[in-house]
Amino acid sequence: MPIVHIDLIAGRSQEQLKHLVEDVTKAVSKNTGAPAEHVHVILSEMQKNRYSVGGVLKSDEK
Repeated sequence: MPIVHIDLIAGRSQEQLKHLVEDVTKAVSKNTGAPAEHVHVILSEMQKNRYSVGGVLKSDEK
């Protein structure tokens, strides 16, 4: 049972997330041989004020 964790900054539409998990499931199934119904995808969305790159919060970017 493959488990895929994806961390994202919040802001994508439900439709985008739906397509993402569908595409990831297909890729994992294809490359591991695991049936799609056994592939688990966990999405974790972070607010921009809880994520930084190079010491700068994404919420502070111009």
